[in-house]
Amino acid sequence: MPDRSESDSRKLLRRLRDTLAEPGEGQERLDRIVRLIAESMGTEVCSVYLFRDPATLELCATRGLRSEAVHRTRLRLGEGLVGRVARTRRPVNTGDAPGERGFRYMPETGEEIYSSFLGVPIQRLGECRGVLVVQSKSAREFSDDAVYGVEVVAMVLAEMAELGAFAGESEALRRPHQNPVTFRGATGQEGAAEGRVWLHEPRVVVTNPVADDPQAEILRLREAVARLRVSVDDLLKAVDTGDKEQAEVLEAYRMFARSRGWLRRMEENIALGLSAEAAVEKEQSEARARLEHIPDAYLRDRLHDLDDLSNRLLRILTGQGRDTGAAMPDDPVLVARTIGPAELLDYGRKLRGVVLEEGSVGSHAAIITRALAIPLVIHANRITTEALNGDPILVDGDQGVVHLRPEESVAAAFRDKMAMQAEAQKRYASLRSLPAQARCGTVVSLHMNAGLMADLPSLEGSGADGVGLFRTELQFLIRSQVPKRGELAALYARVMDAARGRRVVFRTLDIGSDKVLPYMKRPDEPNPAMGWRAIRVGLDKPGVLRMQLQALIRAAAGRPLAVMFPFVAVPAEFEAARAALLREIDREADLGHVLPARLEIGAMLETPSLAFAPRGFFEMADFVSIGGNDLKQFFFAADRENERVRRRYDTLDTGFLGFVAHVVDRCAQTGTPLSFCGEDAGRPVEAVALAAMGLRMLSMRPASVGPVKHLIRRVDLSAVRAAIETAQAAGEASARSAVNRVLAGLSPG
Repeated sequence: MPDRSESDSRKLLRRLRDTLAEPGEGQERLDRIVRLIAESMGTEVCSVYLFRDPATLELCATRGLRSEAVHRTRLRLGEGLVGRVARTRRPVNTGDAPGERGFRYMPETGEEIYSSFLGVPIQRLGECRGVLVVQSKSAREFSDDAVYGVEVVAMVLAEMAELGAFAGESEALRRPHQNPVTFRGATGQEGAAEGRVWLHEPRVVVTNPVADDPQAEILRLREAVARLRVSVDDLLKAVDTGDKEQAEVLEAYRMFARSRGWLRRMEENIALGLSAEAAVEKEQSEARARLEHIPDAYLRDRLHDLDDLSNRLLRILTGQGRDTGAAMPDDPVLVARTIGPAELLDYGRKLRGVVLEEGSVGSHAAIITRALAIPLVIHANRITTEALNGDPILVDGDQGVVHLRPEESVAAAFRDKMAMQAEAQKRYASLRSLPAQARCGTVVSLHMNAGLMADLPSLEGSGADGVGLFRTELQFLIRSQVPKRGELAALYARVMDAARGRRVVFRTLDIGSDKVLPYMKRPDEPNPAMGWRAIRVGLDKPGVLRMQLQALIRAAAGRPLAVMFPFVAVPAEFEAARAALLREIDREADLGHVLPARLEIGAMLETPSLAFAPRGFFEMADFVSIGGNDLKQFFFAADRENERVRRRYDTLDTGFLGFVAHVVDRCAQTGTPLSFCGEDAGRPVEAVALAAMGLRMLSMRPASVGPVKHLIRRVDLSAVRAAIETAQAAGEASARSAVNRVLAGLSPG
């Protein structure tokens, strides 16, 4: 096939634009388009395959293949050359299609007479909508110019498909953003919510993908890039000189914004007939497609920087800012690729739920959604490209599932589930003032976890006995610089005021791993969960730890104070942190400040090593709290951020319960109070098993207090303990079945 000149490419795109503007149904448009492309490129065949579902491609239009194959020929993702293009999102260009690896012969199409094959993905922002194919009888590969030209045409088709230009009766021609879609992600925060989508980053819509005057478009692009460069430079000037990490991100932005290669590729797209906006989006789409094939985390972050920069450039070109004038719905569910803690807090309790494409179970977003008691689903891949503002949405945080534009039967079943949960909460409310006393007479003290002032009203309503864990790092995460001592002291004092005399355990700054301060350089660590974090950071940066301890002492102002140090792995770390707190007590006394009426200094046991510490550690600690989330991670060597492994291991594993019993026994020997804090404390069956192993204090999210109390009050813990010990003696891997048999015999309550 002869190479196409830039003039011919522009001519083809203009004809394509005019064809798309003609009246007619979606099928008619597609039929005209494949005929136009085949004629313009001098090929015998042009075909368009579109996805009818996420795993199946359907032949939707063709010039050259048998017409009866349209809407009958289908391929699975990855099947044949067309399926390979869709799966890899990369072109396949061959002069011997039947001899190519993976070729699939489809006799109904009559394509066996065509040797040459060029297939390119029809994609927009990294999302593949289908495959555009041209074929010829002559056995030769298409030139690079021809491949590039077909990619440009495919990009225009993707834009027009986004605008609904090909809508028709076939499932593959369905109008975009209309059908129900289910996203299976991961649980970031449990709970269920129904509402309407509110996009954190409104989508930019390119309505003019084809332009008539390349020089004018190149000028528009250069002017927009110049404005972009100035804005990035201004951002860099505004960054605090000590904020090295943010400065590094913006330096990467500046590097990309000044990249000659980036600008050259976009100008080449314009020369072929695209508008400036479409040229930016084509380059952005290809970058997103590359992103998924790059395992290196650093390079992926850099491509994310380029993606963000492209969005900024598109907003400059289109004038479509974040403020679109749309009104937030009364029941908003926030949908975003990712979001920072301060931005999420700005939305506050207005949100019914949050759905993110990225994130982790220990991320800032997860911590804040727990504090706000709203469900969070993470890893909902591509939801930002599918959802529109105002779309109905169901968020199942318990299962990590999101239903976008759900069918009525799904919505009805979901509402039934929410109604049952609401009814159960009413029953739990009647237990608010009653103790969590088991049938055997054992009383378990139930406490709640908190991290924001907004949490504290839940203390009274939940029936919790106190705050077993107040996460102090949130006040550091939501600021652009280190908070002042006076600000922290005032906050901690308000927390104590709101607790109305109930015990509050303040955990000192727990950062590192997936919790990174915006003004602190993130260390380059191969395994951050086992790296420089929590008390390790506090001891290495004693100024920050000292400031926080001073704020806590002054906030107590004569009231009892309980301070807990996180992630203590060896007694020496606790001794050093405890000594630092006692030094601040002495200094405050020298300054004549009021000291706490009573001081408790405790440690979080999150590594197995601490369970085997010498007796002196347990005698020194005023209390110990098992940090269940991290302890399970290290006990089973299963990364809690890795969905493939984190659910493989059961809390009711007989070995793990035996380990918990060992910790209970170590604390009992020295009379050291022991609690359990984590997700499992808030799951009724797990909570009962932990209580049966000897734990007398559990700390959980406020909404879990009622369900846990309800089950504890109905069960005999000695019977549960006996069932667990029987399972252990029998060599069973898990005690869950044994515990469930005991619970199955309970009378309804």
